[in-house]
Amino acid sequence: MNESQILYLAKEGIGTGMIVGGPILLISLLVGLIVSVFQAMTQIQEQTLSFIPKIFAIGLVLLILGPWMLKVMGAFTTNLFQDLVNYARY
Repeated sequence: MNESQILYLAKEGIGTGMIVGGPILLISLLVGLIVSVFQAMTQIQEQTLSFIPKIFAIGLVLLILGPWMLKVMGAFTTNLFQDLVNYARY
């Protein structure tokens, strides 16, 4: 396995992780921002108030995008295992 193959695998792994994790992180960020603005407007400073909406939003995103996320991760894993013979050569 040479350096270009290692860099390719690292790039693909990071890219797949960003594609799969991106929607969850973005929704969590947006919900947190909305809750923070609401807390600032109403002066409610409850620490646990931001967690419940985030949990529900992340659960909803997983229900909607879960099959797509599994398909993307499955395609990456399938390609990895199919090319394993090429990576194992000296």
